[in-house]
Amino acid sequence: MKSVIVGTAGHIDHGKSALVKALTGTDPDRLEEEKRRGITIDIGFAYLELPDAAGETLRLGFVDVPGHERFVRNMLAGVGGIDLVLLVIAADESIKPQTREHFDICRLLSIRRGITVITKSDLVDADTLDVVRLEAEEFLRGSFLDSSHAPIVSVSAKTGAGIPELKQALSKIAAAAQPKDSEAFARLPIDRVFVMKGFGTVVTGTLVSGRIQKEDELEVFPSGRRVRVRGIQVHGRQANVATAGQRTALNLAGLTTDDLARGMVLAPPDTFRATSRIDVSLSLLPSARPLRERARVHLHAYTAETVAEVNLHGAKQLAPGQSGFARLRPAQPMLLLPGDRFILRQFSPVVTIGGGVVLDAAPLPGKLAQKSGTDLEILANGSPAEILSARVARRGKSGLGLEDVVNETGWRRQEIEATAKSLDKSIRRIGKVLISAEGFDQARAGALATVNAFHAANPLVAGISKEELREKLHLSSEVFQGVLEALLRDKKLEATGEQVRAAGRGVVLRDEEAESKRTIEQAFSSAGLKVPALKDVLAGLRVDRVRAQKIVTLLLRDKVLVKISDDLVFHRDALDDLRRRVIAHKAKSPKMGVAEFKDLTGITRKYAIPLLEYLDRERVTRRVADERIIL
Repeated sequence: MKSVIVGTAGHIDHGKSALVKALTGTDPDRLEEEKRRGITIDIGFAYLELPDAAGETLRLGFVDVPGHERFVRNMLAGVGGIDLVLLVIAADESIKPQTREHFDICRLLSIRRGITVITKSDLVDADTLDVVRLEAEEFLRGSFLDSSHAPIVSVSAKTGAGIPELKQALSKIAAAAQPKDSEAFARLPIDRVFVMKGFGTVVTGTLVSGRIQKEDELEVFPSGRRVRVRGIQVHGRQANVATAGQRTALNLAGLTTDDLARGMVLAPPDTFRATSRIDVSLSLLPSARPLRERARVHLHAYTAETVAEVNLHGAKQLAPGQSGFARLRPAQPMLLLPGDRFILRQFSPVVTIGGGVVLDAAPLPGKLAQKSGTDLEILANGSPAEILSARVARRGKSGLGLEDVVNETGWRRQEIEATAKSLDKSIRRIGKVLISAEGFDQARAGALATVNAFHAANPLVAGISKEELREKLHLSSEVFQGVLEALLRDKKLEATGEQVRAAGRGVVLRDEEAESKRTIEQAFSSAGLKVPALKDVLAGLRVDRVRAQKIVTLLLRDKVLVKISDDLVFHRDALDDLRRRVIAHKAKSPKMGVAEFKDLTGITRKYAIPLLEYLDRERVTRRVADERIIL
């Protein structure tokens, strides 16, 4: 069953609520004050089912909005998710100020379909009704409600005249309305929060995309808190699932009414991030004042409202009737995605001045002026492939994770992967990261330059550790691994264990360093097992202490020297000879005490104990009590 959301619009006391009641049998004015004063203060809701031309049932959800200028902010909370509008004009008053403002809001929200309804037809004669109709046609000419393709229907909620014809027109237009995307990620902007006796916390809203099922876990934006869906009503009826385009009520577990409010949004957890920077394309109404750089405005998007600062792209001000790019900085974080529409109202006095569409709800930090007009044009009018290319390219060598693409665009993972695959010449996928060909080449060049710079600064060190190289390049683990594998495959770099070096690169020693290396090796080679203190050997070298330590590190890495404790270093030949002598001793006795070991080697306890522990680690011996068993 197709679901369509119908919104009302028009001046106060033009009969919007009475019209909804005549169509549905439900009075959308639910507040006691509304009934007492006879005016709509907040948004109200009603439902109607109609057959379409094929005999299928259409489920219409009506959002009735207040017409008084003081309650336009409430009106805006209701019209953000509607599919078509009933623009209501009273026959006894014709077009009034709020008729114009509401109509401007509908156009700024890019509502594509609707019906003009001339109400209170019973209060005027036929000639007056014709005049009002002509005035409406003139007012709407060239718009989405132009009478050449959008009907104008005269009705009387009191007598019922014209209601059947209006239902027929509604059925035809609703059947042609583009359905909302139920395969996208779910987003439910909250318009009401209340407690229902016996159930607990309930929120309502128009599900603008995706689907929500019972027991789903959802995240509340912008707070980030989690809730569980205990129950669902769709268009006033119990349901197990709500789909895009339906008026939805959710019974929630996990939060109270104090934790929720109109303007918040429910969405799948760990999918999106609220934003405080939004790049947009905006248009000013011809009736607006010039919009200056850094002006403060009231920003309305779906059911949310906040104050925002406007930063214009490439201009100091935007003239009435003009369009341009801008960055909005809302005072409170909001969940918005590219393609979402918004309304701007002047800070003071509060009147509607313009609106537009979100291009980028996750712009990179920095000034809008640093973003080229070409990039913004691509985000505004580009194909999915062009948009993905632009988003990945701007991340340079860092790349863009697939989950970040979801957050930035709202696209499904399958759609992103398919689009990326079609761009395999300009976008490379490394694990879960997308990187442009240019960014990958930049990372490759950076890695080679960094390794060469390390060799120049550290000629006595064989190579740089992989982690140090990654940190110097400021790359994610996935991108770094992809770059390193490519450089190893192309034989530009070599790796030994966790160390990376330029291909064919060895340690380069100067004359005094080579001499010092020979001196150190000779000192320990000639000492056998009675080795000197390392610090004493280094003290007699011609090189400084730092370079001397690096030479020692080089000898240890090449296993010419072996460090068996913090203070003792031995030449490998001496240790190999010791191993042979101990193994040969096994023919005399399978066991050996410390005293026997000292007699065998001719060394003191200072060397004997560390050497025995070394032999244990090497599995030449095994300690049992105070003796060693020779293995």
